[in-house]
Amino acid sequence: MSPEQRLLELGLELPAALPPNGTYVPYRVVGSMLYLSGHGPRLPDNTYRLGRLDSLEQASAAYEDARLTALNMLASIKLALGDLSRVEAIVKLLGMVHATSSFKNHSRVIDGCSDLLVSIFGEKGLHARSAVGMSSLPHGMTVEIEAIIQIRE
Repeated sequence: MSPEQRLLELGLELPAALPPNGTYVPYRVVGSMLYLSGHGPRLPDNTYRLGRLDSLEQASAAYEDARLTALNMLASIKLALGDLSRVEAIVKLLGMVHATSSFKNHSRVIDGCSDLLVSIFGEKGLHARSAVGMSSLPHGMTVEIEAIIQIRE
């Protein structure tokens, strides 16, 4: 089953790939590698889900923000490659969580992105990952995630 078919099966639709909010490109292809710039929980109206996490109770909502971020990343991957089936492997994620110094559930939050990528790509979606806390993120968004992806030529 193709990644696009898997998205449909899960009842998900890719959002439009929105242009960057700064002087950078959303992705760069170098050889057989695709590097994604940091993506966040960006909504169709070009706003973001905002907040700073300080409790376990907020982790569930932030998990959904990381899942939305994964959908935005998939939209950029499709823009870059034309077809999600060209993904050979999700190699590495860096997940940043906008959190207070007392928040300890960064991994649980970034699982929202990881779980969706594994659901879409199966074994190809399994990846190395870092999940870290940040005292601030652009626009005040809850999460920012970047990725390194191996592609089929």
